[in-house]
Amino acid sequence: MNLASYAAKPEASLGRLHAEPAEPTQSGRSPFQRDRDRIIHSTAFRRLEYKTQVFLNHEGDHFRTRLTHSLEVAQIARAVARRLALNEDLVEAISLAHDLGHTPFGHAGQDALNECMKPYGGFEHNLQSLWVVDFLEERYAQWNGLNLSFETREGILKHCSKKNAEQLGALGERFLLGKQPSMEAQLANFADEIAYNNHDIDDGIRSGLLTIEQMEEVALWRTQKNQVSQLYPQLSGRRLVHEVVRRIIHVLVDDLVRETQKRLQQHQPNSMDDVKNMPALVGFSNEIQAQATEMKRFLFKNLYRHPQVTQVTQDAADMVRALFNHYHVTPNALPEGFRMEDSLERRIAHYIAGMTDRYAAKEFKKISQTN
Repeated sequence: MNLASYAAKPEASLGRLHAEPAEPTQSGRSPFQRDRDRIIHSTAFRRLEYKTQVFLNHEGDHFRTRLTHSLEVAQIARAVARRLALNEDLVEAISLAHDLGHTPFGHAGQDALNECMKPYGGFEHNLQSLWVVDFLEERYAQWNGLNLSFETREGILKHCSKKNAEQLGALGERFLLGKQPSMEAQLANFADEIAYNNHDIDDGIRSGLLTIEQMEEVALWRTQKNQVSQLYPQLSGRRLVHEVVRRIIHVLVDDLVRETQKRLQQHQPNSMDDVKNMPALVGFSNEIQAQATEMKRFLFKNLYRHPQVTQVTQDAADMVRALFNHYHVTPNALPEGFRMEDSLERRIAHYIAGMTDRYAAKEFKKISQTN
């Protein structure tokens, strides 16, 4: 497939932290394909299977985890990248890696760890994902980390505080100068939003915490549900939910492609450098953005803040705080030699962030029995 002039070109990659010889052009993988393969084979990627998306890992076999979410993001991102003539390999690598630094127990675990780390520089899961691929993975003889290309690392770093950006050299410049990342990085961000909003609806209804009747409050759902009911009046239950969610994803993807094409026509970028110096080029139309925001607010109010969810996530957050405090007063409980170059608090944050839900629960049970 021919790439657009503003797409990321493998041959123009800004390279890796540690120089490596390229694979042979005819028989080898591109830099971004190598990145994707390294991510898939990493320990952190395998752990995503046992990390919470919304519902804790033990609550059911069919709920999304961080792993299934990452796969769904990659699928949506690749499909859109093909329509926009962007680099599918790069957007796939970014999508698969974007949650590698997420804590156990979802956002509850992240917020609790950030609270514990506030006096010591805080905790940002996007930055943690970068640290995972830059030095926390231990797989190669020559270096720590996965030694990914600059473009993949840039895409992983979706958010970053000014203080942390100042420590990241060229990778942090866009946060300090107000520039945009690559089109592929922008796309991965929107694919993430499309995936988690719609699949959280699916999981919310499956759990019984949301109802089909409640969803009528949401314009995107209501419009697609009415169309489905007209076409298939006998359809109900899980099949109805799947059909409506599928159609919502289609509406969002189509709008994203059309609006992005409109912005490309308006701004006429000819290179990746042009993209970085222009306003955001990937995005929804105003109408669909408003509807997507409405859906997100509905989920926040009715699912993420549901008493049944908040009770479980509060218990999970308490576990994270207890683990942090335990390792803080008992540092020899950390793995021997683990990241000795970092402060004690940062070592603890690295260790807890790498835990799966069930391992964190197991460690919490262990320290509770000894106290």
